[in-house]
Amino acid sequence: MILKKHKPDFISLFRNPPKNVQQHEKVQKASTEGVAIQGQQGTRLLPEQLIKEAFILSDLFDIGELAAVELLLAGEHQQPHFPGLTRGLVAVLLYWDGKRCIANSLRALIQSRRGKTWTLELSPELVSMTTRFTDELMEQGLTYKVLTLLSQIDVSDLIKECRQSLAESIFSWACQSPLGKDDTLLLIGHLERVTVEANGSLDAVNLALLMALLYCFDISFIEQSTEERDDMIHQLPLLTERQYIASVHSRLQDSQPWKLPGLQATVRLAWALALRGISQLPDVTAVAEFTEADEAMAELAIADNVFLFLTESVVVSENFYQDEFYIRRIHNLITDFLALMPMKVKQLRNRADEDARMIHMSMQMGNEPPISLRRDLEHLMLLIGELYRKNPFNLELALEYWCPSEPLQTTTILGSYLGVAHQRPPQRQVVLSKFVRQMGDLLPPTIYIPYLKMLQGLANGPQCAHYCFSLLKVNGSSHVENIQGTGGSPVSWEHFFHSLMLYHEHLRKDLPSADSVHYRHLPSRGITQKEQDGLIAFLQLTSTIITWSENARLALCEHPQWTPVVVILGLLQCSIPPVLKAELLRTLAAFGKSPEIAAFLWQSLEYTQILQTVRVPSQRQAVGIEVELNEIESRCEEYPLTRAFCQLINTLVESSFPSNLGAGLRPPGFDPYLQFLRDSVFLRFRTRAYRRAAEKWEVAEVVLEVFYKLLRDYEPQLEDFVDQFVEIQGEEIIAYKPPGFSLMYHLLNESPMLELALSLLEEGVKQLDTYAPFPGKKHLEKSVQHCLALLNLTLQKENLFMDLLRESQLALIVSPLEQLLQGINPRTKKADNVVNIARYLYHGNTNPELAFESAKILCCISCNTNIQIKLVGDFTQDQSISQKLMAGFVECLDSEDTDEFVRLEEGSEFEKKLAGIRHETRIHILNLLITSLERNPPSLALYLLGFELKKPVSTTNLQDPGVLGCPRTCLHAILNILEKGTEGRTGPVAVRESPQLAELCYQVIYQLCACSDTSGPTMRYLRTSQDFLFSQLQHLPFSNKEYEIYMLNQMSWLMKTACIELRVTSLNRQRSHTQRLLHLLLDDMPVKPYSADGEGGVEDENRSVSGFLHFDTTTKVRRKILSILDSIDFSQEIPEPLQLDFFDRVQIEQVIANCEHKNLRGQTVCNVKLLHRVLVAEVNALQGMAAIGQRPLLMEEISTILQYVVGRNKLLQCLHAKRHVLESWRQLVEIILTACPQDLIQTEDRQLIIRDILQDVHDKILDDEAAQELMPVVAGAVFTLTAHLSQAVRTEQKQPLASGLGEAHYAFMLDSSFASPPAQNPLVDFTSVGDSSLHIILKKLLDFILKTGGGFQRVRTHLYGSLLYYLQIAQRPDEPDTLEAAKKTMWERLTAPEDVFSKLQRENIAIIESYGAALMEVVCRDACDGHEIGRMLALALLDRIVSVDKQQQWLLYLSNSGYLKVLVDSLVEDDHTLQSLLTPQPPLLKALYTYESKMAFLTRVAKIQQGALELLRSGVIVRLAQCQVYDMRPEMDSQGMFGMRDPPVFIPTPVDRYRQILLPALRLCQVILTSSMAQHLQAAGQVLQFLISHSDTIQAILRCQDVSAGSLQELALLTGIISKAALPGILSELDVDINEGSLMELQGHIGRFQRQCLGLLSRFGGSDRLRQFKFQDDNVEGDRVNKKDEIELAMQQICANVMEYCQSLMMQSSPTFQHAVCLFTPSLSETVNRDGPRQAANDFFSYYDSHRRSVNKLQNVEQLPPDEIKELCQSVMPAGVDKISTAQKYVLARRRLVKLINNRAKLLSLCSCILNKITETRTLETAAQCPTVPTSFSAHLAASGETSSTCLFILWRHLEYYLLHCTPTDSQDSLFASRTLLKSRRLQDSFASEANMDFRSGLTVVSQHDIDQLQADAINAFGESLQKKLLDIEGLYSKVRSRYSFIQALVRRVRGLLRISRN
Repeated sequence: MILKKHKPDFISLFRNPPKNVQQHEKVQKASTEGVAIQGQQGTRLLPEQLIKEAFILSDLFDIGELAAVELLLAGEHQQPHFPGLTRGLVAVLLYWDGKRCIANSLRALIQSRRGKTWTLELSPELVSMTTRFTDELMEQGLTYKVLTLLSQIDVSDLIKECRQSLAESIFSWACQSPLGKDDTLLLIGHLERVTVEANGSLDAVNLALLMALLYCFDISFIEQSTEERDDMIHQLPLLTERQYIASVHSRLQDSQPWKLPGLQATVRLAWALALRGISQLPDVTAVAEFTEADEAMAELAIADNVFLFLTESVVVSENFYQDEFYIRRIHNLITDFLALMPMKVKQLRNRADEDARMIHMSMQMGNEPPISLRRDLEHLMLLIGELYRKNPFNLELALEYWCPSEPLQTTTILGSYLGVAHQRPPQRQVVLSKFVRQMGDLLPPTIYIPYLKMLQGLANGPQCAHYCFSLLKVNGSSHVENIQGTGGSPVSWEHFFHSLMLYHEHLRKDLPSADSVHYRHLPSRGITQKEQDGLIAFLQLTSTIITWSENARLALCEHPQWTPVVVILGLLQCSIPPVLKAELLRTLAAFGKSPEIAAFLWQSLEYTQILQTVRVPSQRQAVGIEVELNEIESRCEEYPLTRAFCQLINTLVESSFPSNLGAGLRPPGFDPYLQFLRDSVFLRFRTRAYRRAAEKWEVAEVVLEVFYKLLRDYEPQLEDFVDQFVEIQGEEIIAYKPPGFSLMYHLLNESPMLELALSLLEEGVKQLDTYAPFPGKKHLEKSVQHCLALLNLTLQKENLFMDLLRESQLALIVSPLEQLLQGINPRTKKADNVVNIARYLYHGNTNPELAFESAKILCCISCNTNIQIKLVGDFTQDQSISQKLMAGFVECLDSEDTDEFVRLEEGSEFEKKLAGIRHETRIHILNLLITSLERNPPSLALYLLGFELKKPVSTTNLQDPGVLGCPRTCLHAILNILEKGTEGRTGPVAVRESPQLAELCYQVIYQLCACSDTSGPTMRYLRTSQDFLFSQLQHLPFSNKEYEIYMLNQMSWLMKTACIELRVTSLNRQRSHTQRLLHLLLDDMPVKPYSADGEGGVEDENRSVSGFLHFDTTTKVRRKILSILDSIDFSQEIPEPLQLDFFDRVQIEQVIANCEHKNLRGQTVCNVKLLHRVLVAEVNALQGMAAIGQRPLLMEEISTILQYVVGRNKLLQCLHAKRHVLESWRQLVEIILTACPQDLIQTEDRQLIIRDILQDVHDKILDDEAAQELMPVVAGAVFTLTAHLSQAVRTEQKQPLASGLGEAHYAFMLDSSFASPPAQNPLVDFTSVGDSSLHIILKKLLDFILKTGGGFQRVRTHLYGSLLYYLQIAQRPDEPDTLEAAKKTMWERLTAPEDVFSKLQRENIAIIESYGAALMEVVCRDACDGHEIGRMLALALLDRIVSVDKQQQWLLYLSNSGYLKVLVDSLVEDDHTLQSLLTPQPPLLKALYTYESKMAFLTRVAKIQQGALELLRSGVIVRLAQCQVYDMRPEMDSQGMFGMRDPPVFIPTPVDRYRQILLPALRLCQVILTSSMAQHLQAAGQVLQFLISHSDTIQAILRCQDVSAGSLQELALLTGIISKAALPGILSELDVDINEGSLMELQGHIGRFQRQCLGLLSRFGGSDRLRQFKFQDDNVEGDRVNKKDEIELAMQQICANVMEYCQSLMMQSSPTFQHAVCLFTPSLSETVNRDGPRQAANDFFSYYDSHRRSVNKLQNVEQLPPDEIKELCQSVMPAGVDKISTAQKYVLARRRLVKLINNRAKLLSLCSCILNKITETRTLETAAQCPTVPTSFSAHLAASGETSSTCLFILWRHLEYYLLHCTPTDSQDSLFASRTLLKSRRLQDSFASEANMDFRSGLTVVSQHDIDQLQADAINAFGESLQKKLLDIEGLYSKVRSRYSFIQALVRRVRGLLRISRN
């Protein structure tokens, strides 16, 4: 498709749309009428300026006006990518960039053709297609067009690239299928006119064209096997086209010279060889006349110096070595010449011999040698030497010149045909090797040096070097019959080292004494310039061989006769020219590559004093290299010797580093060398003069490299910081420090060295900013790189260095490097050092290494907040620099080829390395942004990401680049990286191809969204301009198994960002955004194919394809939130444990632990490098022969250990990543469930989603392979999910009532197993989840709990929470008590079908019990022991299970296994901690909460009769009686907490804390008393003991006058207990052996309790007091509503309890009416004054109406006005009502109404207990509202039924007694039957203070008057209206209860009594 579309572009290559008059007019009017732009809708008005520029462009490029306008508009759009350029310039760039792309596409198409030279490993169909397409282009005359363009286009960078690509297109074509005749002739025609560059070499374009032509003549395939050869012959135009050979031949024979004769010669030579090759084919008689002319053609070529031209113009060209096929073609050209034209070669040799003789003769005769000599053989040799000198692709083509004469013994070296001895090498190889050998025989002196240079080229490579070494060895050996006398061949080791030794001896003889001062300038003796050149050539050959071959190095060095190192060192001490010295030093450097030789070299250097390190006192003048540098080299302005010396040191430092260098004569160490390099070489290098400008930078590079290596290998050690002393010639001298120490010290001070390094950086960036080539540019770049690397190393090591320095006693001062970098630059007077470093980022494309080092430094120093603030100032101070820096950062992030790991299979090593460096640079920049964002603003990151620095950050308005002048920032670059590929199916490219980069990009974006300042602007920009999250999330989950850790982290950051987005859009009510993301994450229906913007933005063809690929629309797909979970692999491979033979495993584990450190992400990993150092040091410390023998094995074991540690680190990182991604996933799930508006997900879907997630997450974690480390996160997620499931299900159950359906349907609400729910109620059914699913979830929860085993209590804590939420589902919801529900009879209730709740509950408990003792054991153990929260939740869970466990299995287990006893006994242990909680400032409240949980659980157990018995048996009340904490009641503090103005919010006051401790104990007693029916007396006895043991406290409570909710609650509970326990009958049940005294004491206690209880009535009975409490309480600030409820409820409760107490006392004492005990004096006077009873009855009716109203409201919540809803909500949730959604408001309002209804019901129950008592009949006003905890309705009713009947009962008994049985004191018979009474009651004290009963005499003083008064009052009070009301109340209310018509009977009796007495 694409090829078809763009074919015209290729055919009309580079042709522009022509100018056009109509277009001109259109554009002219565009400023008023507008103009239509291609690809945009409608017309567009253009500004005048743009129109002018368009016409200029149109004229400049001769293109159509409209095209020029489009180009300009594109330039304007792209301008942000080119900061500092105008749109016109950008348009020009784009114009040429378009051309470049076409040229590159053409080249790529041609390269992919099928052909004879290479293949790109593409599919055959594709290759056929491109071959066909390019053939069509060729038929249209492609070659002609390209060559025309090449001659027309002028030159500049982009344009160069266009020309280059076009030329390479032709080259590629010629390689794959040679050009036809006409095209070849065109090409020859083009080359005739070519010239060379200034330096004499061909430029890249012409080189490509020359190579294309050479490949057209290439017939090297002739040597292949016949079948392949025949195929090729048919494809070769050379042989298939008629006239091809004839035309080309005649064209080349033409004597017309070309502009470059050498080029003509090269083409002629190639043609000659092609003809010679053709002549070997079988049937070439047709072209015989041409093939016979090959010799002549070759002769012509040689006459034009073809070899010289190839050397100087082709091989030297800088592009030559960049293409492997260029090298191969020239290699073939030369080898063909040597192999196919042996006679020509022989002729050259003969000519050379002849010339040598002539020169020799003319020299002997003293004449000038003749001028006309040819030097062809010399040139050929130099060409061969030059061609193979470099070997960039490791081809080792030179191996063809070496034919192994004898089979190689060593198996290490395998050449092309070397392995098998008897297989003959090919003919060509034999010929070539013969050429090398024969040329060396009887070598004429003229060719000596070229021959050595040729050998040097041919020795380049590991195998070639070995062969060359052997050749030189064999040449000199005696078995070559010495043709040349005794010395053997002059080209041999023997000859060479012999000459060196002679030369050395000769110089030594002449060496003058040391006193002769000027000896250096004596003429050099005994050696001519020629000889010196020969020596240098041989030294270079030696260097090459020993550089490549270690065997050769060792063999030469250890040779007893030659001793090259000794001889060279000897020569270095003599007076010889610096050039030769430099060469000798370089040879030494090559030897120094072997550590064995290096160690010897160090000692020798020190011994020979080449650099003087020991000053001899008698010596007047310094000697050695320092003098050479200062006196000779500086004068000559050339520094070969210094450079060579630095190179030698450089090599030696790398190979081996002796610490005791120079010991004995001077303080040992490297310091003198370092001082020389630093002070003499480095610090002065800028001030010296240089004849060759480039040499300046060469010196800098080589010396800085030494510094770099020294610092790189230095690790600060403690002993470096202690002065070590050494003894030299009897005196103590301080030893030198390691060189690294010295360098660190210099770099951490404002030393000249640091100054120079920084100034060098400044100069470097200035030079690079010129973008012009200059001499030594490569070396300058290297120097700058080493400078930056030095700074980097210093930054990395400075912390350790400074820490050690602080610990030591050394008197050195250092400053951190980051502070020194802030210093003022002396040249610019600004603090711009860091800016200079950062400017290198701008050169990231051309110098990636510099950008990398620069980014690393910036990343390192940006960790410091203060420096950040300064840097922001420095970076933004100058507008132009600020733009440039920003552009630099952006450019580095934008660089394309950073596909880290993935696409680097092809490409050279160099390219891979560069790609890696660019990638690392981006990583450092992103890390810089990440660390910087963690600091407070202003930070570098904010500047680089485009935020406001002058105004508050949150006011930033982020824009696309170019909008409102916004530059392209790092944020745009990051989004760009992540955006690539999001339109397609595969998702973001970066995620797969550079995973680490993508991860950091996501992290930066997350940090921007998470930080409060940057969040707003970032999220707005991402949402509106980019639609970032949606386009990214739709590709989740990412899959990249290879880089799992990065992939997981990418997903984590992305999900966390999504969480923030969902939360923010929900809060801001941006519903459409929230909904879109929710659908994406939760839908299980397939979404539409990917489109950029919901409008389908994919082209139609694509859409149909993806539609076809898509699933059928009816099928469901996996929800994205689940597939993300699927992509996390819960299993984790664990590395095999170590198997060690030498090291001790335990110790190794210890060492590994010691080497651990926290990495950037905060994970603890082992530092592998440090570990390696430690282990190697351990091995090196071993002594003895055995250790040396085992060293290789030890090293092998070290590598095993290191591999293990690497595996372990990876494991830790992988687990960390999995936890991270799970955390993020969990956050996402939680945000979706909690923060997003509930109504965006339907209730039914919501439940299904939660169910699916729950089941999946359980399945994954319950897998046997799952890693335990992931349990905590999963448990947390399970907790949230279960909580929401429970909430969702229960919300669903609450809805039916609201929609007006009666309560009858509740039965079906949860029951999914009902076959047909009632038709009118389709809503209500549990089916959205279904019982079976719930059961599955329960089972998995329980499995999970069991899987955690003994450990992981915190995990279980979450699970217990989940289980509690789960069990809540089966709890009945709060039902409003409408007073109707209970109309059914008892029978109806008993026979009703089991409702869903009980069914689910029953099934739940069955499942739980199926797990048996295992589960019980785990929960019980957690309840007794472990973490506080775990204990509390375990207790809560036990509480829940015990409450629904009908079989009481759990209770049995608890008591039988002793856990219950443990819990009870632990109360005594808690006593001490609880006491400490009552101090004003308590330590922690944990203990209080666990205590409350424990008591709540025990109370729950006590509610079961069996449980109460177990508790009594385990002595729980006895334990409570032993606790002393209950006696520590704090004093009331009415002034707030100890006068503090603002009491703490969370920590309750001591009084409240005390109540939290006491009330549970009282409740427990109350419950035990209530439920222990069988053992009631035993229980009561124990409780009584509890009361008595804490009697002081109890009395204090009963006396307490405080009226607050808390104190009233205490009273209410206490009176409840006393009413059941403090009864006289109980004493008889206590221990029988109570002696009289203690019995009296007990009775005293009981009497006191009774007196105080009855006294309470006087406090709480009167209606006035209640009103007063109400008003007093209205002033209390805070949550008044609930407080008032509590107070009123407590008061009623107290009165009810006291009345019950009275009843008990009366019942217990009075088997008959005659023996009734009277508790009150007969008086109703108080009542008469107030209309109490009537008032109470009236209250009842007002409350009754309010109750009905509330029920109606609840049934129509949705119709209530908003104000009322809000008011209802506020009482539940005081703050933040406005923030929540309407639906949530309705839920709250419902909750409040249910509460109100239940309150009213409770209140009615208490209202119906109008307490008509004898003496002061008190009416109790009923409370307005209920307590905060709604208790179940039936409980209220039981209580109220009791109380109402109690009051009336007491009234009746007292009236009956006083009116019928009591004889007033006036009459005689006033004696009470007191004796019997005393026996049965043992009462000692009067009951109420007013009731004046004297038990000692047994008399009650009641006068007749009292009785009469009582009767009258009673009649008044108990009037008709009251009676009627009482009966109404019974009608309305009490008849639903069990005590139907009880009130009626009592009323009747009272009425009767009053009537009787009237009579």
